[in-house]
Amino acid sequence: MGILTRFKDIMSSNINALLDKAEDPEKMVDQVLRNLNSDLGKVKAETASIMAEEQRAKRELSDCEAEMEKMQRYAIKALEANNEEDARKFLEKKQSLASKQESLKQSYELAHANSVKMREMHDKLVKDVSQLEARKDMIKSKMAVAKTQERINSIGSSMNGAANSISAFERMEAKANKALDQANAMAELNSPGDDISSLTSKYDSTPSEVDDELARLKASLNKPQE
Repeated sequence: MGILTRFKDIMSSNINALLDKAEDPEKMVDQVLRNLNSDLGKVKAETASIMAEEQRAKRELSDCEAEMEKMQRYAIKALEANNEEDARKFLEKKQSLASKQESLKQSYELAHANSVKMREMHDKLVKDVSQLEARKDMIKSKMAVAKTQERINSIGSSMNGAANSISAFERMEAKANKALDQANAMAELNSPGDDISSLTSKYDSTPSEVDDELARLKASLNKPQE
């Protein structure tokens, strides 16, 4: 039957496999649910139809068997009434019904097998939909946590860059401090060890021209020098 071919892969379908192939699990889980619910509606309707066919076949088979039993009872009654000819007719009818019974039995067995297959697919699909509905919020929650973690990781990368910049700044500051310390040390090495030279120069200095001029001016005025 077409419906059996249409849904033959439902029994082997794996919801996890569908989700594994998804680039966006959040969107995929919604799409899978829509598809499964659509398929479920079709399977439910077809399952009901096939189950009804099974019941019809079963009823026809039961009616045929009941008619055969009826002919058997009438044949017995005819013999009990010493009417062998009527008994023969009832038995002939029973034999014709036996041929029909075999055909009806085969039809019922096929209808029953189809009904079992459809019921299995229906129950499998109902279970899958129920499980996925229960897991939908969990899947979306996990994706939300994963996206948050990705943002944190991105911020962490930026923080690493900032830390590198701060580290570089501190290295430059250390170099500047080192250069200043070296310059101060060199200046200290270049300065005299004591101030004797500067002290002796104070007394070795000669009078300036202004002092000489002042002495001559005092002499001309006959004033004693202080």
